[in-house]
Amino acid sequence: MTTTTGMPLSRFKVLDLTRVRAGPTCVRQLADWGADVIKVESPPDGKEGLGGARDGFDFQNLHRNKRSLTLNLKAPEGLEIFYKLVREADVVIENYRADVKHRLKIDYDSLAAINPRIILGSISGFGQDGPYADRPGFDQIAQGMGGLMSITGEADGGPMRVGIPVADLCAGMFCAQGVLLALLERETSGKGQWVTTSLLEAQIQMLDFQAARYLKDGEVPKSAGNDHPTSIPTGVFKTADGHINIAVAGQAIYERFCDALGAPELKSHPDFATGPLRSRNRKAMNAAIDAKTQARPSDYWIEHLNAAGCPAGPIYAMDQVFADAQVKHVQMATPVDHPRLGTFEIVNQAIKMSRTPSSIRTATPEQGEHADAILQGLGYDAQTIAAFHAKNII
Repeated sequence: MTTTTGMPLSRFKVLDLTRVRAGPTCVRQLADWGADVIKVESPPDGKEGLGGARDGFDFQNLHRNKRSLTLNLKAPEGLEIFYKLVREADVVIENYRADVKHRLKIDYDSLAAINPRIILGSISGFGQDGPYADRPGFDQIAQGMGGLMSITGEADGGPMRVGIPVADLCAGMFCAQGVLLALLERETSGKGQWVTTSLLEAQIQMLDFQAARYLKDGEVPKSAGNDHPTSIPTGVFKTADGHINIAVAGQAIYERFCDALGAPELKSHPDFATGPLRSRNRKAMNAAIDAKTQARPSDYWIEHLNAAGCPAGPIYAMDQVFADAQVKHVQMATPVDHPRLGTFEIVNQAIKMSRTPSSIRTATPEQGEHADAILQGLGYDAQTIAAFHAKNII
């Protein structure tokens, strides 16, 4: 594996027990910033795993920068190997259903008895305890239970999921943040700890101001389609050759916008002169804007409005996203070389650091690709390793 010397997390070893998306999202954050990640997988059984096809775009995007060890944790020998890894590790990440780790004897108390400095990061569907702790967690369930689907979609159009697994992704990001916080705290205390989050908790935190509207003012938000819930006019508007986004927040920008639109009369219009009036009369407001924006193409309005200090932007299909000059400039698509699949692009890190960048060092490993080398590093000889293979321990 390419050296990680000088990278922010290069001194940390992570054992990755995760599957599907939320857990791998967490571990990807650690791996991309230099952590030595060992992906602990079940021995091959001829079946496709929960994460989908190994050669598929999703699996390859999620599991880069790792080594792979196949290990049967249900066998005593497999658990013994895992415990040896724990002794020299800093972090273990898992996203089993809440009770599974206890059955496998890889819960926090079991791991801390082996290595008091270990940090266990756990992602569940609904929390580690409570009335729903044993339920399996899936992103769309969390989107619905966490309130997101009730505020997504056209007004009065019924609940609508968003187009990405946002609960999974945010739970993974929050878990990674929690692990980094625990590593920082350990520098003072010398002790590890258990870091937990869930799809449900992550989804609710991501509601942000929509949740605060209810908690503080008792207002239950509803779906508003492409219109911003509180800042009008913000939404999707027709142009001569398609649609654009326009975001007008606050009175000063609104007045600049009216001038740039060529409709100064809208500034003092009795239905639109203030924010509350625009919110109350949003359909008429949007129609008045559409009547103007349809006269010229999207590119004109994007350049013209931004030059006037009024935020506006295109609405891209995925191929257009990665063809955009700014997206290319910030390098959000990055190549990876796979020894069998060749060179292809995956999604890059959104965080940039001036001295210590992240890196895509290796493609997703083959299942068990590094098993023998990892076990040799633990002191097992070739005969013992061969016996583990024969018994399907690794």
